[in-house]
Amino acid sequence: MMKPDFRKMSRQELRGYVLAHREDDDAIEALIKRGNPHTPKYPFPQTEEDFREMEEILKRKLGSRPEAL
Repeated sequence: MMKPDFRKMSRQELRGYVLAHREDDDAIEALIKRGNPHTPKYPFPQTEEDFREMEEILKRKLGSRPEAL
């Protein structure tokens, strides 16, 4: 069976292909490598204030108490 060129497929097309061909590990790997374009990006912290802000974000995301970090 001839596989499509995953690089030429849109993310949505590739996702549809993966859903239709769940046994195709190459397609799944290609989809994972693309990542999710809607995932928020956070810059690497440069200052102490940045680190504190990142810590607060992580605490909110993890739902943890301050002493957990």
